[in-house]
Amino acid sequence: MDTQALKGSWRQVAQSGDQVPLFFYSALFLMHPETRSLFPVSMAAQRDRLVNALGHVVSNVDRVNELVPFLQQLGRDHRKFSVVAQHYPAVGQALLATLEHFLGDLWTPALARDWTAAYGLVAQVMTEAAEESSATSPPWWEGEIILHEVRVPGIAVIRARLNYQYPFRPGQSASVSTALRPKLWRYYSIANAPRRDNTIDLHVRVVDGGTVSTALVHAAQRGDILKISAPVGDRLTLGSGPARELLLIAGGTGLAPLKSLVEQVAYEGPPRAVRLFVGARTSRELYDTEALAKLEADNPWLSVVPVVSRDAFYRGEHGYAVDVALKAWRDQDVYVCGSEEMVQGSVSRLLDAGVPPEHIRFDEFTTAGGREP
Repeated sequence: MDTQALKGSWRQVAQSGDQVPLFFYSALFLMHPETRSLFPVSMAAQRDRLVNALGHVVSNVDRVNELVPFLQQLGRDHRKFSVVAQHYPAVGQALLATLEHFLGDLWTPALARDWTAAYGLVAQVMTEAAEESSATSPPWWEGEIILHEVRVPGIAVIRARLNYQYPFRPGQSASVSTALRPKLWRYYSIANAPRRDNTIDLHVRVVDGGTVSTALVHAAQRGDILKISAPVGDRLTLGSGPARELLLIAGGTGLAPLKSLVEQVAYEGPPRAVRLFVGARTSRELYDTEALAKLEADNPWLSVVPVVSRDAFYRGEHGYAVDVALKAWRDQDVYVCGSEEMVQGSVSRLLDAGVPPEHIRFDEFTTAGGREP
């Protein structure tokens, strides 16, 4: 398999932009109409995901150690879309037709063989991972909303009780779907450590143009049933080594996974000094103040510091959470979560201030809006 030929041909195809996913899905649905029911009514967001996933696979085609875990997670994740092994040949056929269409005379028999072989390996890894996952977990859990509080305009805290035991680690995320927006899934971080009553908390902010976040904040109510995928991610989970002190920097609803870490230390120990800096633009956006104050009062090792950046009347700390947090850095492990812009800016500031990269933990895919465009 000529990996350089695969990369070069994909770069050529990607130059056609939005026409690529448009042609692919048109070909897929014309060749295999039965696959249309797997997708939401609106395909706008789905088109971006196809190009992003293909780009990631092709760019890492010669780095098997990085690519295989990505494909395995992709295979497990596609179970929630009701994708089964029989669907993969249909997708492969549409993909090859798309490549041939956009490459024209550059589409040679040798290149066709390379792409056929590459897709065959991708489908095999994804299918095997999905089958292995099906032996131990359902494609999704169902969670009944038992609490829905709009804390401030545009931000809701939702508690759902799941129908089966839900094994997750504090700091992980889950993909969530609501019947209000069928077949659309968005990732949200779980805001609590595991509980005996099998409930999880989600902190949801309305994102501009975000259909799922808007439905969850403004239309969802007690009694509604959410679909919750298997938990994913380990970038924001606590390590298994010695219990180091923690410096947690949250922006907006990026508070959710960091709050779960605080609960983990409270419930499981061992006790360690934890300083949590909660950033917001104005004091009005500090939506979880009461709960955080109770956590701080119950745990003498915890210090919670709210920070606002655009509120001249606020009497507490002003500025960006990372700048205030840096004043308290004493070689702790640092966890950062928030919008993509907030995370990138905070990590840059930490590195510039001399915090060792191995002491900084962040999820590069996490956004304060639940990874929703």
